Amino acid sequence: MKIINVKLDNINKYKIIIDYKLFEIINSLYPINKNTKVMIITNNFLKTNYENYFYKKLNELNIKYNIFLIPDGESSKSLNILNLILTEMLNNNMDRNSILISFGGGVIGDITGFSASIYQRGIKFIQIPTTLLSQIDSSIGGKTGINHILGKNMIGSFHQPSSVFIDIFFLKTLPKREISSGLAEAIKYSIIYDKKFFIWLENNIEKILNLDIESLKYCIYKCCKIKSKIISKDEKENGIRSILNFGHTYGHAIEAFMGYGKWTHGESISAGMMISIETAIYLNNFSKKYKNRIKNLILKANLPIKGPNEMNPNNYIPYILKDKKNKNNKIKLIIPEKIGKAVIVDNIKKEIILNSINNNINN
Repeated sequence: MKIINVKLDNINKYKIIIDYKLFEIINSLYPINKNTKVMIITNNFLKTNYENYFYKKLNELNIKYNIFLIPDGESSKSLNILNLILTEMLNNNMDRNSILISFGGGVIGDITGFSASIYQRGIKFIQIPTTLLSQIDSSIGGKTGINHILGKNMIGSFHQPSSVFIDIFFLKTLPKREISSGLAEAIKYSIIYDKKFFIWLENNIEKILNLDIESLKYCIYKCCKIKSKIISKDEKENGIRSILNFGHTYGHAIEAFMGYGKWTHGESISAGMMISIETAIYLNNFSKKYKNRIKNLILKANLPIKGPNEMNPNNYIPYILKDKKNKNNKIKLIIPEKIGKAVIVDNIKKEIILNSINNNINN
């Protein structure tokens, strides 16, 4: 069992606990009083397939809970689904001592956290991520939110979980496409922060794709460790935390234009990272030899290196102009200086954006 202590301040502290078949060996969950009302937000697949595993453990711990099911996919991160969740909480007379449990991937984690953050001005919630993407990224750091047709995660809040329980066992039912999608974020961490981890991924990516337990455990632990270090320095994304958005400015444009869910988050970020690298090269900030290493690693992970054929460079611009990192109508981008280090660049001109996308299409 691997444990990471996330320390943000004297109030916001929590543990990330990582293991394979964690819910067979863990003897306690976040302390829950027997009178506490608990609601689990999940989907029908997870409810059906883990009834004799996860729910059995909750019953052994004498935790009383209700289950609220939401549909699969990014379309569930909507005002409509949010309203249904809040209505269910009110119908169950949940109060400020109540707890939400997110049992699912990033979509479920994001909307559960956002619901917890706004219900009666904030209640506790627990993250139990079940996809590789959510285990190494979205379940950690307290970013919650829902989508708008004009932009991804444009409605949200910072609200830290009380605990994060990462059980690698849940990955056994994950489609290969979703494993690859999660690896995009792992590759991102290595590019922006840790060259040794990048080299490790170059040597071990096939093991992860084949769900080798020890390789997965190390990869997840390493990603969680990097993210927890960054957010402990900058919880509300006023500085260094912005580097976690490497590839996301272009990637979110792809997701929004294509329609949420047609390209996975990881696929969109993967292409977005390669376009960001073209920006770095254009600004004389990055070596082409590093670009080729990154491209080869992304291809090994079965991820795209170019944006969708349906998008031309001008299609990206409306979404990029609405990016949350922008200030005073000036485009901000995260670009790498080398493998293991990224920088924040302000006031990127529209012409540079268009040039970078064109270079990605043509090279």
